[in-house]
Amino acid sequence: MAHPAFHPSSFRWEESHGVGVLTFTRPETLNSLTFEVYAELRDHFAALKTHDAVKAVVITGEGKGFCSGGNVHDIIGKLVEMDGKRVLEFARMTGAVVENIRRCGKPVIAAINGTAAGAGAVIAIACDLRVMNQDAKISFLFPRVGLSGADMGAAYLLPRIVGLGRASEILLFGEGVPAPRALEIGLVNMVVPGPDVLSIAKDWAARLVKGPTFAHAITKEMLLREGDMSFEDAIEAEAQAQTILMCAADFKEAYHAFVEKREAKFGGK
Repeated sequence: MAHPAFHPSSFRWEESHGVGVLTFTRPETLNSLTFEVYAELRDHFAALKTHDAVKAVVITGEGKGFCSGGNVHDIIGKLVEMDGKRVLEFARMTGAVVENIRRCGKPVIAAINGTAAGAGAVIAIACDLRVMNQDAKISFLFPRVGLSGADMGAAYLLPRIVGLGRASEILLFGEGVPAPRALEIGLVNMVVPGPDVLSIAKDWAARLVKGPTFAHAITKEMLLREGDMSFEDAIEAEAQAQTILMCAADFKEAYHAFVEKREAKFGGK
């Protein structure tokens, strides 16, 4: 029986040749988030960890927005009426979305087709790679609604992408970062004309699917863990990780492919 997470009601999910494409489908609100969307995203990425049919993921949005964050009426309007216990439960659920994206074991690519704001911006930086429409902006709007820029892991992730000084500027002012600036500071990997965003992201995902996907999962895990390790611990952790991979089937396949002068056919094991 198929896992319910792969039949979501609040966004579209499609799988083809090892690539899963998640599309936000509320274009009339620039793909804003509701309580239901958050919950389904959390459960979806948790389930992906053991969903072997998908080896790479693309996230994008319909229309002019990637994701504009929490809906003003459906989220903020309800939060101001809640007590602290319920607000904390909500905040932990939103954080779990980001944590599950980082820990799903699959490379995740954000195809930022338009506005990425608030929680949508954090979802974008939770991804491993980002391709951005040349006319889009990424905005961490939290200060504009009286909140800390440190939300859903933003203060952990953003300095690791752009450095502490630039992260401080972005999270304190809450102003939009246009695509050229985002590329300049390393916030995104590539800026392209609008129609090309999704196709390039899918091409990247397809390339990753053909690669050693078990090794990709280890790379993603080590990138997450090593930020809090000493240099000595990181060296040892990588030695242990590479030992696991050098005893795995894909390493042997790469060797045999080299000897036989053919392209390696990785099986993710």
